[in-house]
Amino acid sequence: MKAEINDVTERIIERSRPTRERYLTRIAEAHTAHQVNRSALGCSNLAHVMAAESAADKAALSAMQSPNIAIVTAYNDMLSAHQPFADYPPLIKDALHQVGATGQVAGGVPAMCDGVTQSQPGMELSLFSRDVIAMSTAVALSHNVYEGALYLGVCDKIVPGLMIGALTFGHLPAVFVSAGPMRSGISNDQKATVRKEFALGKIGREELLKSESACYHSSGTCTFYGTANSNQMMVEVMGLMVPGGTFVNPGTPLRAALTVTGAQQVTRLTQLGDHYLPVGRMLDERSFVNAIVGLMATGGSTNHTMHLIAMASAAGIALRWDDFDALSSATPLIARIYPNGKADVNQFHDAGGMGYVIARLLDAGLLHGDVSTIMGEGLAAYATEAYLDHGALAWKPAPAVAGDSEVLSTVETPFDHHGGVSMLHDNLGRAVIKTSALKPEQHRIEAPAIVFNSQQALQDAFKAGELDKDFVAVVRFQGPKANGMPELHGLMPPLGALQDRGFHVAVVTDGRMSGASGKVPSAIHVTPEAHDAGMLARVHDGDIIVLDVDRKLLEVKVPDAELAKREFVEPDLSHNRFGVGRELFAKMRHSVGSAEQGATIFDPVGEERA
Repeated sequence: MKAEINDVTERIIERSRPTRERYLTRIAEAHTAHQVNRSALGCSNLAHVMAAESAADKAALSAMQSPNIAIVTAYNDMLSAHQPFADYPPLIKDALHQVGATGQVAGGVPAMCDGVTQSQPGMELSLFSRDVIAMSTAVALSHNVYEGALYLGVCDKIVPGLMIGALTFGHLPAVFVSAGPMRSGISNDQKATVRKEFALGKIGREELLKSESACYHSSGTCTFYGTANSNQMMVEVMGLMVPGGTFVNPGTPLRAALTVTGAQQVTRLTQLGDHYLPVGRMLDERSFVNAIVGLMATGGSTNHTMHLIAMASAAGIALRWDDFDALSSATPLIARIYPNGKADVNQFHDAGGMGYVIARLLDAGLLHGDVSTIMGEGLAAYATEAYLDHGALAWKPAPAVAGDSEVLSTVETPFDHHGGVSMLHDNLGRAVIKTSALKPEQHRIEAPAIVFNSQQALQDAFKAGELDKDFVAVVRFQGPKANGMPELHGLMPPLGALQDRGFHVAVVTDGRMSGASGKVPSAIHVTPEAHDAGMLARVHDGDIIVLDVDRKLLEVKVPDAELAKREFVEPDLSHNRFGVGRELFAKMRHSVGSAEQGATIFDPVGEERA
C-alpha cells in the first residue's frame, strides 16, 4: 500500500475503535442461532409471511432448510434510472429458485430525482430523503424472516440510504443491484451550451426542452458523472455488486445476467451458504477508504463527502473531512468524465471503465486489495471486465491500456496528481470544493462579496444585469438546518455565462451543488452553516472573500474584532417551512447534524450528538 493511504486508514481504524467494536458486538448479537430466521416465528406469524406465495414457495418456507432473500427496491416509473427495476423481482425470484432459495419483495423505499426538483421547493426534501430511505429499509427488514438482502437502487440519496439501512441490519449479507445508464444522447457540451443560451435569453423554453429531452431520453441513469453514477462506482469499488456491473445498459442480456448472478451470490453468503459474510463485517475501514480513493481518482460527486460519512457512521466507522483531503492529495485523477471532461459514462465504460480503474489503482497500491467482497476475499476479482460467453456470465482481465486516452489515463501520467476534491478552511469555517473541473487560473479567486439569501435572488440579479463584474456570490441559509440543504445547480448557468464573459466569479455557500457541477469555483457545505451561527451570517456586501485552493484557504478579509461586533443576519425562513411536504420534515431540520457530520439525523453507534 502507498504509505499515505495506509496512514489515513490506520488513523480511521484507531479513531473508530470504540464505536466499531460496539457495532460488531451488536450485529453479532443480532445473528441468532436459528438455522433460518423465520424459524423463530409462531405458526400464525409464519402463515402471514407465506399467505400470498405459491405452493412451492410455501413448502420451501415452511421446511426451514433454505434461505429467504429480501428484495428492497427503489422502483418507480417516473425515475428513468429506477424504471427498469419493474422487471427485476420476477427475474430475481426465478434465479433464487434455481439455487433452492426463495425471495420476497420486502418493501419499497422512496426515490426522488434531483434532476426534477432542481430549483424547485421539493429539492428541500432531497437530502432528508436519504435518512427516510434508511428508515424505510429498516421497516422492510423488520419482519426478521430473511437470511440476506438484495438492494435495488441507483440514484443520489437512494444508494446511501439503502446502505445505511443495510448496515443497520449488518448481520445480513447484502448485494447491491444496479440498472445501468441510458444510452448516450446529445453530448454534455451541447446540453451545457444550450442551457447558457437560455440563461442569456438567446433561446426560448421550447428549444431548451428539446435539448434536455435529447439528453434524458430513455430508461437508465443519466449519463453524466454526477452523484448517481458516483454511487455505482462506489458500490463496485467496495465489492458490494457483481464485478463489471456498474455501467452496463438496461435491457441487455449482460445486464440480466449480472442481476441473476447477484441474486444467486447472496445465497452463498448466508448462514446456510458456503461462506457466511454479513455486510456489517464485510465493510470495514479499508472498504470506505477504497470508496474515497475511487471517488478521487474518478472526479466523483462532492455529495459523497456527506454520504460516505453518514454511511460509515452506520457501521461504527468515524470518517472526517480531513480523511477526504488527505486521500485526495495522495490519489491521482485518472478519469475525465463530464463535468470533468467531455466523455459520458458510456464512453468511460467503453474505454475500460471500472475494471481498468480498479486494476490501475490496485497496481499502484492505492486500494486495499485484501478487503472482503461479495465474491470472496480480495478486490482483484473487480479488476476485470464482464462479458457473456455463450450466454453465461464470465470475466476477463481489464484492458492494460485504455481505449481512449482522453477519458482514462494512468497513475504514472494522470490528468492531475491530485484527486477531485479539496477542503478549505479559515475564518468562514470549513468547506468542500470540487477541483477536478477547474482550470489552474481558477484556483484562487479574490473578489468582493455579493450576498444572497436564496438561489432565486442571485438569478434575479443576473437577469437584471447587476452581476457583470468580478465577485464572490455568498449564497447562505441553504444548510441542512435552514432548509434541508438543497442543491443549488440553478446557479451554474448564470455564473457559467459570466465566467465565459471573462469575469472572475466564485460561489461560497452552506448549501450543496449538483454532482454534475464543478466548472465554477464553489466552496460548498460551509460549516457551521449560517443558520447555526456560522460566519456566513456576518458577511456583508463588498467584503473581500479569498478562495484559494492551493493554500486550502477560505476567508473574509475583515478583522476578527469587526466580525465579532457584527450581528448575525437571520432572514425570514417561514417560506421554507410549508408546501410540498416540507412541514413534515420540521423535526429533521431541527435535529440534523452538520455537513461535516454527514448531515444526518442519526447518531453514531453508541454516541450521542452534542
